[in-house]
Amino acid sequence: MITPPEVFRSLADETRARATLLIASLGELCVCELMCALDDSQPKISRHLAQLRGSGLLLDRRQGQWVYYRLNPELPAWVREMLQVTLQANAQWLADNTLRLQNMDGRPVRDTACC
Repeated sequence: MITPPEVFRSLADETRARATLLIASLGELCVCELMCALDDSQPKISRHLAQLRGSGLLLDRRQGQWVYYRLNPELPAWVREMLQVTLQANAQWLADNTLRLQNMDGRPVRDTACC
């Protein structure tokens, strides 16, 4: 079970907070989408995603060459609610990231039947 200190320590970094909120908003994103949205390098994004996965906030799945990240469906309700409230109250903070993602060329196509 994930504890409040683990959650807040994981989200204390701006890149991890933005990535988590974008994933919470859109359901699932791959590394390349997060690179575009956050305007950062693959090694940095991957390192942050590994930390989020290690804390139990995110899970990943591989589809061909892509690795997709989503919120862990077993997160406690208080974590999911906190993320939704934070997301709703901070849409403007994520506006540039969301716009970059919407304008991304060559976004990967997800399988219609995924896990």
